[in-house]
Amino acid sequence: MRQKILFSYETPFSGEHNIYGYTYGAGTYSEPLQAENSAAIVGSMRGNEHQQLYICSKLSVRLSELEEAGDIVPGKSVMVVPAVNYSALNARHKYWLSDDSDINREFPGNPNGPATSRLAYALLEELKTYSYGIQFPSYYMRGRFIPHVRMMKTGRESTNLANLFGLPFVMINNMRPFDEGTLNYNWQLSGTEAFSIYSGGSERLNEEYADVAVSAVLRFLSRMGIIRYNSLGGSISTVMDDDEMLIIKSDAAGFFRRLMNVNSEVKRGDLIGEIIDPMDGHILSRILAPSDGIIFYMQDAPLVYQNVILLRILRKVHK
Repeated sequence: MRQKILFSYETPFSGEHNIYGYTYGAGTYSEPLQAENSAAIVGSMRGNEHQQLYICSKLSVRLSELEEAGDIVPGKSVMVVPAVNYSALNARHKYWLSDDSDINREFPGNPNGPATSRLAYALLEELKTYSYGIQFPSYYMRGRFIPHVRMMKTGRESTNLANLFGLPFVMINNMRPFDEGTLNYNWQLSGTEAFSIYSGGSERLNEEYADVAVSAVLRFLSRMGIIRYNSLGGSISTVMDDDEMLIIKSDAAGFFRRLMNVNSEVKRGDLIGEIIDPMDGHILSRILAPSDGIIFYMQDAPLVYQNVILLRILRKVHK
């Protein structure tokens, strides 16, 4: 394993901070080897993405073991960037401390811009040299969901390669204006095959979700000929358009009692959950399945507001 400083910056109160990349399969500092930049993996980009950092730590252990056993294919290398916002992680703050900016909205970055823009530029300059890019972002809504690979419609996405992770679903979503500032979008425009892996969780550690993500990445690296690894298991992925999902919103505010779980099959009219009055306990609303399908996403907050998204249902899976 080799350690490399990708970006360095000064902070007002805690001195210099470095963003590190850890490369496996390219020898050590004392005995460097020539190897192609095969795959880059990025973890936490925000200060609340503890699960994403944890996934990278578990993945690094496995890559170290593979490297020691000689099971990273000669001539190949994998870089892991566990976190890119150490200050926010240390302060339990979601975004950049000084100006509350989101690094994953700053790409492709500007070498002469503010700190987050400079960081994004330096990171992309390094990462775009890799053939494959894998990111562990956090889901934009709080809750539980089926592990999946997500790709943007840029005209350069490859669903065939995304299937090799062996996760249940590959979700394709239309571009939104703010997506142009994300790592995944700019990675694709730079010529890297980029994938976002959503395995569940963010602020709290979940061992099961982390193992799912690590296995998916090792499965992909094995199938791409980068590592030698017995990639048992995995699913035959179903490719879905994000717009095909049915959204169910709350029609009242209160406690959300879940009567089914994510990945449960439902039939039209099934009782999925209830919203309970927090004061007197009576049922304000019953959440019924409007269609046959599978529960893809479910809100997990104990209290919900009126008109918030409670569920997303895949309604075309069985047609």
